[in-house]
Amino acid sequence: MFGLVDGNNFYASCERVFQPALRGVPLVVLSNNDGCAIARSAEAKALGIKMGQPAHELKHLVRRHGLQMRSANFGLYGDMSARVVSILREAAPRVEVYSIDESFIDLTGVPHREAFAQELRTRVHSWTGIPNCIGIGPTKTLAKLANKAAKTGTGVVDLGDRAARDALLPEFPVEDLWGVGRRLAPKLVAMGVRTAADLRDAPADDILAKFGITLARTQRELQGHPCMSLEEVEPDRQQIMVSRSFADRVQDHDAVAQALATFAVRACEKLRARGLVASGLWIFAHSDTFRPELPQHNATRSVVLPAATSDTMLVLGTVRQLLRGLLKNGIGYKKAGVALLDLAKPHDMQADLFTPAITGNDALMATLDQINRKFGRGIAGLGASGWKDKPGWGMRQHMLSPSYTTSLSALPRASC
Repeated sequence: MFGLVDGNNFYASCERVFQPALRGVPLVVLSNNDGCAIARSAEAKALGIKMGQPAHELKHLVRRHGLQMRSANFGLYGDMSARVVSILREAAPRVEVYSIDESFIDLTGVPHREAFAQELRTRVHSWTGIPNCIGIGPTKTLAKLANKAAKTGTGVVDLGDRAARDALLPEFPVEDLWGVGRRLAPKLVAMGVRTAADLRDAPADDILAKFGITLARTQRELQGHPCMSLEEVEPDRQQIMVSRSFADRVQDHDAVAQALATFAVRACEKLRARGLVASGLWIFAHSDTFRPELPQHNATRSVVLPAATSDTMLVLGTVRQLLRGLLKNGIGYKKAGVALLDLAKPHDMQADLFTPAITGNDALMATLDQINRKFGRGIAGLGASGWKDKPGWGMRQHMLSPSYTTSLSALPRASC
């Protein structure tokens, strides 16, 4: 039996935890460079604000309806997510972190599931300030469906019983199903499949022949047959990419190089945190495609590393080599990124007769990571990334909230 715990309007809820004045008013969180809405409070949704709507289209709502906007603070959201997950791990024997705001938990054998879920939901809200809903079902798809239904009810919906499923599935639109979406929904509706119950009861051979194995699994899960298990350990990634759009077009090649170095440092940190090494490297820098009247250049290069590594200094040296002659004068670059490719565990790497399988100073990198974990990211760094300088290529974040949970200097001050 699965439970899906989902933080309601998660990014907006995180902002409200430390800013009570935002509660009850329309609030949107903006994407990188304050471009468009990526999260909306219930009040913002009621104003008709759509996901992905450009920020400049929302300015009139600030004046008329008191709309509040905040720049995305992913450090805060990630830390709040970790706090929620820690509560779930204490309450459930097995937890799968599905996304920053959603986690599956194992409720097999739990008596009085609905009462347990209500108590857990209250605990998460009380300890973190994050409102949430919990859906329960014998499969992941049914738990996801139950969670959506819970958002408009008491906050917990249990579809463990066949009678409960028979009551809800005929009322649940097929386009709202996990794994269906807008692309497949019109084709299903044309076949007369309009609800989750219709998909559950449709001929299995037809679904498999017309839509493939993925939707066939969804159908089986709607019937109560689990096709997806709980994944407590995240599968190893095949690549890690760090990229950003710049606030303004950057013509200074040294600034672009500094940005790429910064992204390489962060990518290597992620690589080591997962216990992986990389055998390939790719860098790119793109001009502003939204200004076609300007000179355009999409610069990109990749290389196979002589030996797999997770050493930031070796990766930075390769980035410098790839940058030689890559950028053009007179081009305003708007986005750049670094990707580490062909990832694997060190013990899975095979050496040849003349070179080692792994290279780099593991002890130095471990010390660097330990310092930054203990005292905060950026306390120790490498000069190529200009980690102590205010970058000229930084993102536009004019409405960024403080790092309440990750910086001592940003702690709220209480006054008598």
